[in-house]
Amino acid sequence: MHQISIALSRQTWVMNCMVICTRQIARDVACFEPVSGSNCEEDLMATVSEFNVFGEEIEKLMLLRTSPLAVKMLEKESDIPEGAVRPKADQGYHLAQCQVFSICRKKGQSIAMLKDDHWCWGPLIAYGLVEPGIAEKFPELKDAVKKVPLIEYGRYIGIVSAPLKTANFVPDAVLIYSNNAQLNNILWALSFGGEGLINSPMYPITSCAFSVVPALSGQYCITLPDPGELGRAQAGEDEIIFSLPKDKVAGLVSQLRMFEERKMGYRHHALWEVMPDFPRPEFYKNFYRECGLEADDIPTWLAR
Repeated sequence: MHQISIALSRQTWVMNCMVICTRQIARDVACFEPVSGSNCEEDLMATVSEFNVFGEEIEKLMLLRTSPLAVKMLEKESDIPEGAVRPKADQGYHLAQCQVFSICRKKGQSIAMLKDDHWCWGPLIAYGLVEPGIAEKFPELKDAVKKVPLIEYGRYIGIVSAPLKTANFVPDAVLIYSNNAQLNNILWALSFGGEGLINSPMYPITSCAFSVVPALSGQYCITLPDPGELGRAQAGEDEIIFSLPKDKVAGLVSQLRMFEERKMGYRHHALWEVMPDFPRPEFYKNFYRECGLEADDIPTWLAR
């Protein structure tokens, strides 16, 4: 009976703490007013230099381990930006698209991928570089391809990616590799601009497709790195991909700046609370009594 009483006391105490915390958050949220001009639907087209600044700010404000990626689809070879490297044409080897994303965001390179640079079927079909009907000839692919978002065949000849902070081109989409807490903070910031509710399909393969293709049509998307990206491109097990179209980037940065000003950003640990006088085991209390210190903290740990 004594243990039950203690357990109920602790439960009541925890519930009271939750109520206090919830009220505090409600007060914080209530004091927020929309930031003038921050409606994510009203973003203006940014220049290359502005996108570079956006890349620097996102990386800094979110404490990202790697740089946000600028991604652009290529309609013709002359669209390849100056300084971009082609793996096969320039280096004599092939890469998978996920490996290219990893190199770009971790090592700061700019890499263009045309059909003969690829070493994985996913982007060839998803980006419309080969006829998608070819998948019907392969039992391993014909069902999977039906679940993958596709760009119409022949619309583009390739894709280029580079760190957003150094890219010398205006991206079609931006990919942010983050952990779950960072993503949550991004979505929370967007929610104060009227967005943040994201509907994304989850599929275990072709993260190169799911992270790029929907964003090209104006959608936010959240993607799990696929097994190949985890293994061959060394994506972190705690990483998740948030993608957004180019005309949403300025709005995101505006919301992140607002969160920074109000100490709600990721790096401020806004909802992290220190609980004083936390419950302790009985021997802690006995030790404190022996030292002549206050020891009768309630609630306490349950006896084991």
